Amino acid sequence: MTTETFKDLALAFPGTEAAPHFERTAFRVVKKRIFATLHEASQTANIVLTPGEQADFCEAGEGTVYPVPNKWGQNGWTTFDLKTAPPELVQAALELAYEAVINSGKKGR
Repeated sequence: MTTETFKDLALAFPGTEAAPHFERTAFRVVKKRIFATLHEASQTANIVLTPGEQADFCEAGEGTVYPVPNKWGQNGWTTFDLKTAPPELVQAALELAYEAVINSGKKGR
């Protein structure tokens, strides 16, 4: 997957905007939290998942998907190597992350 394809996928979700975030581009739902970031130079994306989802994606990604190596990773932030991760895996993770941000703060969560 190219970084342009990733951008297109992330921005396809309703109400999503892109903005600079340190050396990355952050994708957030307007007036909500960031659900993904893109580092174009390394062709990697970080997507926020639950710890359980993270474990499942890391297993399915077989070395192309791994926790961010710091406290952020312990909180579910997961790196996807866009050069080698299956596109359908990246898409599924983006959908979960987007839905979690959209539903955050709603009663019952």
